[in-house]
Amino acid sequence: MAFYSIDDAIRELAPALDKAPAGAVSGEWTATTMQAGHSSRTGGYRDAEGNYVPEASRHPLDIISDVVEKLGASGMPRFNKVIIRWRKPKFPFMRGEITLETSYDRTIVPRGPDDPIYETAAATRRVFWQSRGTVQEDFAAERGTANIHAQTKWFGPHRRILAIHAPGRLTLATDGLSTPWAGISEPENGVECELFMEFDAATLDAVGIENWANLLINIGDLVADGYRVARDVEKHGAILFCRLTEDYRPMTRIVLSRDAGRIDGLPFGSEPLILATPIKEAEIEGQDLSDDWGAAAARNALAKRGIGSN
Repeated sequence: MAFYSIDDAIRELAPALDKAPAGAVSGEWTATTMQAGHSSRTGGYRDAEGNYVPEASRHPLDIISDVVEKLGASGMPRFNKVIIRWRKPKFPFMRGEITLETSYDRTIVPRGPDDPIYETAAATRRVFWQSRGTVQEDFAAERGTANIHAQTKWFGPHRRILAIHAPGRLTLATDGLSTPWAGISEPENGVECELFMEFDAATLDAVGIENWANLLINIGDLVADGYRVARDVEKHGAILFCRLTEDYRPMTRIVLSRDAGRIDGLPFGSEPLILATPIKEAEIEGQDLSDDWGAAAARNALAKRGIGSN
């Protein structure tokens, strides 16, 4: 395309920004370029006291994304962030004052598929589980294929189950929910938890282990799709999370409860472990399930099994 300058962008922005809502005296917007499939736009108009002024529609300001894209394709020096400022004209029928600044902000560069932070998270989890038993190699590896940004449903290249063997006990654990998100830059350990299930090793054969591992990876998918499930578990101590299919009879539901253990040393701090416990319908029969997540019934069912929520 022909060279597109900042002055060109301002000329395109002026008609749209000047259609400010009543009471607006200034405005500021921050927009990012498309990075790893993501872009953003924040900001808005403000009144004389500095409060945001509601806009009737966001559509007229889609022009901001358009000019950012044109600037990015124009061959101008590299940038990934644009700040646009507008001031109300001093006199009617005049144009408002608009400035546009571009910059390259390293802190908003999304993590790419080769970022070492992913393997750092995986290695940290492996060390943790090795302290609790023998980690079975190559067990239940990831089933989903990562996209070009190394993202799976768990927001990173890891989406698998670990099997940890200890005397008389088998532990199945998710390995990837706490992997930092791929394709963006937020300093968070994924969905901020890992799940695990515990079994009497003598009660499971290879087929049984595989079935429960498949279930756990599906529960992990639900946690990844949810909103701050770990925080709800922390708040309530235990929650009734999901129902089970007929394949897992007589178990009918999964309870998620907080565990005293935490995985330390992950890239953005330690993360809690959440115990996933299958229960029978009879264990909550007749109980009041009207509170959030059926939390009281979930705690009661675990207490009868001697599983605490402290």
